Amino acid sequence: MELKKNPKANVGRNSSLYFAVGLNVMLLLTYVGLEHKTYDKEATKIDVLMVNEQIEEDIPITTINIPLPPPPKQVVTESITIVEDVEDIEETFVESTEIGQDDVIEVRAEVVGIEDVGVAKVEEDIEVPFTVIERVPQFPGCTGNNAELKACFEQKMKEHLQKHFRYPETAREMNIQGKVFVYFLIDKTGKVTKIKTRGPDNLLETEAERIISLLPEMKPGKQRDRAVGVPYSIPINFKLRNE
Repeated sequence: MELKKNPKANVGRNSSLYFAVGLNVMLLLTYVGLEHKTYDKEATKIDVLMVNEQIEEDIPITTINIPLPPPPKQVVTESITIVEDVEDIEETFVESTEIGQDDVIEVRAEVVGIEDVGVAKVEEDIEVPFTVIERVPQFPGCTGNNAELKACFEQKMKEHLQKHFRYPETAREMNIQGKVFVYFLIDKTGKVTKIKTRGPDNLLETEAERIISLLPEMKPGKQRDRAVGVPYSIPINFKLRNE
């Protein structure tokens, strides 16, 4: 005889469902237990009493005396009375203001003597280029004719540059180098003025201007036995050597 099992009598057929329901219920009870908060009733009462006392505190009423604005100024208006002309004047002749050929014009001429006329001498600042001047500016220690003075001047300029040349430290660190063109004027008193520089960087231009400003006072250049200004330009090459 074969035994048949009733499917309704199987107790473990819904065990997974019961397990899931029970697990969710336990998790819900655990969450409620952890999140539940309680407060001390005595502390709450004290807080309420303190708030009530602060609210019931009497605030004194203060009055602010604001002065009244000044009364508006009275504007005095002038009354204008229109008066009608009583007499009508009829113009019969209109005088012209233009000058005709028959009119005589009086001119008062003041006679000025020759001795009263003063002549002021205006000295012009003449500039003659270095290459064409009759006598170039004389550098201290130079002698001879114009050609010898010119050669000596150029030699003294080279010695002056070598003596006072100093490479700017900041330009050395930044590897700044290049050629600076310097223009200056030896005026009619022999002083070096109007120094202008043009180069790749302001540091090199400042150093070139400093070197030229140290030039000594010279004997001024002459054109037709007259002291004149002589412009001169020279390039100064700033170049770093690879050690």
